[in-house]
Amino acid sequence: MSAHVSAAEPGAPTRRQMQSLIRVQLPNLHLRFSERKLLLAIVDLITANAALFAAVAWRAQPLQAVEHAHEIWWIVSLSILWLVVGLFLNIYDLALAASPLHSAWASGRAVLITSICYLFIPYVTPALPPSRLEAALFPLFATTGIITWRIVYAQVFVQPAFHQRALVIGAGWAGQTLARAISERDDNGANPYRGTGYQILGYIDDDPAKQGQHVEGVPVLGTRRDLLRLVRELHPDELILAITHSATIHSELFQAILDCRELGLPITTMSSLYERITGRVPVEHAGRDLYVVLPVDQPAGHRIYMVLRSILDRMVALAGCILLLALLPLVWLVNHFTAPGDVFYCQERVGLGGKTFQLLKFRSMVMDAEKHTGAVWATPDDPRVTPMGRILRITRLDELPQCWNILKGDMSLIGPRPERPEFVASLARDIPFYRVRHAVKPGVTGWAQVKHTYCASVDDSLVKLQYDLYYIKHQGPYLDLLITLKTIQVMLGLKGR
Repeated sequence: MSAHVSAAEPGAPTRRQMQSLIRVQLPNLHLRFSERKLLLAIVDLITANAALFAAVAWRAQPLQAVEHAHEIWWIVSLSILWLVVGLFLNIYDLALAASPLHSAWASGRAVLITSICYLFIPYVTPALPPSRLEAALFPLFATTGIITWRIVYAQVFVQPAFHQRALVIGAGWAGQTLARAISERDDNGANPYRGTGYQILGYIDDDPAKQGQHVEGVPVLGTRRDLLRLVRELHPDELILAITHSATIHSELFQAILDCRELGLPITTMSSLYERITGRVPVEHAGRDLYVVLPVDQPAGHRIYMVLRSILDRMVALAGCILLLALLPLVWLVNHFTAPGDVFYCQERVGLGGKTFQLLKFRSMVMDAEKHTGAVWATPDDPRVTPMGRILRITRLDELPQCWNILKGDMSLIGPRPERPEFVASLARDIPFYRVRHAVKPGVTGWAQVKHTYCASVDDSLVKLQYDLYYIKHQGPYLDLLITLKTIQVMLGLKGR
């Protein structure tokens, strides 16, 4: 008797139907930009605290965290310290986190610094054990656990199954800028936004000449009439609207976008996604949409924070002036023998509300450096820089006299760097929204200074403005803390120019 069944019994489910009945519906694994950072932080903290309690248990001491409420500070203090060190060492840069070698190296350094600092903080950490071996257990467990987790993340979570898949509406200038940002390479051949996890499936564009073509390496899949069909076929996680002038959207396309939203598909704009990925505001694609450039509403407590920040500015500036007085004789002495002239350099800059003020710096160039050239951009390895000036620049100590500008109220510790009036006049003509950077006090350091190289051209000024407007739009405690930590990193790493 043959075991082969040639046909199913009437009413019996087919093999394909049976497979569909037993198939388990997997959750959506496609991770957004913010979800990736949150995942890294949460697993880091769980691993670090697990290593701490494993070390305590290894020493055969009872876990008293549940019996004594004050020992919750073991967890709180370790978590805070880890996050601060992590931000300082940039371990939550998604591009670095996507590289096993870079991620393991950065997280290993973070564990070492965190462990050393943590074990010597009194009252909120476990008591130091008498044995050197026991003292090394926590760093050993934490290093092993976190580096292992980071390697797993770099190998697993960069796979396509975890990518956020998107359709871009508009293959024009804005859509191309977004695609270029996601796939671009820096001077070292690396993509600074590789780890963001965004995958562009294709464009939707009504231009007949673009149909079937690739734009910035991304295919144009159809027109507005194909949008709903493509959404049903490709199952994207997100629609990205990359049309600079939203008032020009065709009514049929507008309705198709609303239909997609009705299906539950998230819709975002090119400008908001560009901000999340790059930390910059795409001013050239804003059109007349002020929402892209300006914060529409400040969060509750923002004014209180700004008052507290102003008080802190002056306290730090006062301490800086004391350091300035201590450093002044040394700078004068070296300059006297290597590049005679004034110790300080005053230069007119544009500040809050477009008003000018005299910015004070240590002189780092020869006297009358612009006597025959007028106002010009500084360049890398500028021959006008003095020997002492080069040291002052790479350590950023040439900015120390600006503590006096802070005490006078001309500047803040953090904000857009003030520019010279000669450059402001020309840049405002060439770059949209340039004068918006004067909406806040200029700073000694800022988001553009820690994220971008030295400004030496109009193109650099555009990128710098994008960072400055991002800071103005998102100004708050977290961003100020991040800038402060990155500034310290630049100073200690002698990366100033």
